[in-house]
Amino acid sequence: MEQEFFTRVDGELYCEGVKVKEAAETFGTPMYLYSAAHLRKRYRDFEEALKGSPHRICFAVKACSNVNILDLFAKEGAGFDIVSGGELYRVIKAGGDPRSCVYAGVGKSKAEIEYAVENEILYFGVESEPELERINAAAKKLGKKARVALRINPDVDAHTHEYITTGKSENKFGLAPEAARTLYLKMASAYPYVEAVGAQVHIGSQITETAPFLEGAKKLAAFIKELKVQGVSLKYFDIGGGLGIVYQNEDPATPAALVNELLPLVKELGMTFVCEMGRYMCGNAAMLVASVEYVKRTAKKNFVVVDAGMNDLLRPALYEAYHEIKAVEEKEEKFVCDVVGPICESADIFRKDCEIPAVEADDLLAICSAGAYGFSMSSNYNSRGRAAEVLVEGDKARLIRKRESFEDQVRNETTCE
Repeated sequence: MEQEFFTRVDGELYCEGVKVKEAAETFGTPMYLYSAAHLRKRYRDFEEALKGSPHRICFAVKACSNVNILDLFAKEGAGFDIVSGGELYRVIKAGGDPRSCVYAGVGKSKAEIEYAVENEILYFGVESEPELERINAAAKKLGKKARVALRINPDVDAHTHEYITTGKSENKFGLAPEAARTLYLKMASAYPYVEAVGAQVHIGSQITETAPFLEGAKKLAAFIKELKVQGVSLKYFDIGGGLGIVYQNEDPATPAALVNELLPLVKELGMTFVCEMGRYMCGNAAMLVASVEYVKRTAKKNFVVVDAGMNDLLRPALYEAYHEIKAVEEKEEKFVCDVVGPICESADIFRKDCEIPAVEADDLLAICSAGAYGFSMSSNYNSRGRAAEVLVEGDKARLIRKRESFEDQVRNETTCE
C-alpha cells in the first residue's frame, strides 16, 4: 500500500496535517478522506515526464468525479476523459474547459452527443460506425463540425482482472484495425460533418507493466503510418489510461518509465501524446473511514462489523479486490477477523481473515487505497445514504460532499397517491 500523504504519528493516523480521528469526529462516518497533495503530485509526475513534448493529460472522471476534485485538476491544467453527458456537465460545473475533454464509451446517446457537440469537446473516441453516423447527424443539425478519434481494438492482453481488460478482440470496445482503416478512408466523403483528428487505444486498467502499453502503442503507430501513406494525417496519439497503483505488493511502472517507452513512437510521427489516467491520479489519494458497530465473535471466526458497506466501496465484492485495512488509533493487541459491512449480502466483505488491532465498538478503521472507483461506484443499495467526502489540504479539512439523508434518497421519486 502506497499512500505517502497518510502517515502515523505517535500511533495516530493522519491525512497530511489532519488527524483522521478528528476528521471523523467532525464529519462522521462512513467518510471518504482525500489528500489534495497526493492528487497534485500524481498529476505533476506526468507533467514532468512529458515536459518539452506536445501532450494532453486527461483525468478520467469516472475514477473520482467530485466537482471539487475536478476543479483541483482543472487548475493544474488537466484535460478530462469523460464517458457520459453527466461527466461533461460535472467538468463544466467544476470550471473545466469542455474543449479539453475526450469522450469515450460504446453507448453514447443522441442527447449526450448533441450536448458534447454543442460544447465543442476536443474529440469523441468513436467505437463503431453507427456511433460515427450519429455524431455526424448531430453536428449537421447543430451546424458544427465534430472532431473524432477512432478507438482501435489492438487485441492486446493487459494482464489485469478480466472485468477491467478492454483491449482484447472479444471485448465490446473499439474497432478492429481493418474496420477502422476503412472508416477513416471513407470519413471525408460519407461523414462531412466530422473531422478525424486522432486515433486511440485503451487496453484496460490497473496495468503495472509497460509491456502491454508498448505493444498497444506499437500497433497504433503502425496503423497511423499506414493511414498516412493513404492520405489520412492525424494529430493526437491517444494511449488511453490504465496505469496501476500499489494496493498490496504490486510494483507498478512510473509515469517516467511509461513515457520513456512510448514517447519515441509519438515523436517519430510528429503527433501530440494524449493519456487518460484515472486510478494512477487518485487511487491512493483517499481512505474510506468507517466506525466499528459490533465485534461479533463466533466459534468459527471473528467478525468486525463496520458502518460502511459494499454500497460505499464495491470493489472488494465486484472484483475480490484487496484493500489494506488499518486501525485509525494503533493498539498493541491484534486479532484475526473478517471486516464486513451491514448490507444484506454475503459478498459485503472488505477483507477476510485479516489481522488488525483488536478494535471495539466505536473504534475507527481506515480502508486504504479507496480513491479510485470508490465513491464514484457507490450506491443507495439497502436504502443507505452515500458517504460524506472530505478533502484535506495541509492542516485543513473541507467537506466536499454532504452525507445523504433519508430525504435525499427519495427526493426524485414521485409522490404516492
